[in-house]
Amino acid sequence: MSGNCCGIIPDCRLRRLGRHWNMNFIVPQVKEYTCGHCGEIVVGGRYNNHCPHCLWSKHLDDKVPGDRASDCKSLMEPTGVIQKYGKWRIVHQCLKCKKKTVVDSSPKDNVDLIIKLSYSK
Repeated sequence: MSGNCCGIIPDCRLRRLGRHWNMNFIVPQVKEYTCGHCGEIVVGGRYNNHCPHCLWSKHLDDKVPGDRASDCKSLMEPTGVIQKYGKWRIVHQCLKCKKKTVVDSSPKDNVDLIIKLSYSK
C-alpha cells in the first residue's frame, strides 16, 4: 500500500489526513460561547459550529471537521447556502485566510438569513 491508503485510489484523502482520518468530526462537549460577530451567547456542541442568530462562524478546524487544530482562528462569514438532500447547508469563508467550508444548518438557525443568503450570488 505504498503511495495510498487502500492500494486502489491514488492520493486518497484518508492518507493525506494522516492520523486524523478516523477522528469523529462531531465536537462532543456542549459549551457556551459568545459569537465573535453579533455578540449573542450561543450554546455550542454536537453539530453546532456557527451562531444561529447571525450564521457567522470561527475558523477553528484544520483538516477534519471537529479537530479544532486551525492556527487561523479568524471569523468566517456566511457567503451563501446550498441544498443537499433537501437540507440547507451554509457556505462560510474565512476573513483572514479565505478558506471555504460548508456546514449543515440547524433547526435553531435564523431562517430569514438563510433565505436571504439563498438569493445572493
